Amino acid sequence: MSMTPNQPYLVRAIYEWIVDNDLTPYILVNAENDYAQLPRQYVENGKIVLNIAPMAVEALELGNDYIGFSARFAGKPMEVNFPVSAVLAIYARENGQGMVFSETDDDNTPPPEPKKKKLGQPSLKLVK
Repeated sequence: MSMTPNQPYLVRAIYEWIVDNDLTPYILVNAENDYAQLPRQYVENGKIVLNIAPMAVEALELGNDYIGFSARFAGKPMEVNFPVSAVLAIYARENGQGMVFSETDDDNTPPPEPKKKKLGQPSLKLVK
């Protein structure tokens, strides 16, 4: 019997563990994934590190197929989303603890389209 990939569940668990310990969750993403919508000016060597702490992003969705959120980069708002399979690692900025995923897991096949979020009340967040 075939099972769904465990990576989305592990990403969510590690994220929750890092946040529960009052640390900053960083996620390392393969920016060469064709389906990744990322701030390209911050990509280095085909990868990008993103701060996904609750105070740094808005409307974070750690889905089974896609990860998405809104954030500001150099003061400009941007919608960021990428397939979970493009995640190379998730770790705490302060001590590096977390989990690394194999790059071979990223087969670059298109996951299902991300679900569009319903817009609620506008809210402002302080982004450092």
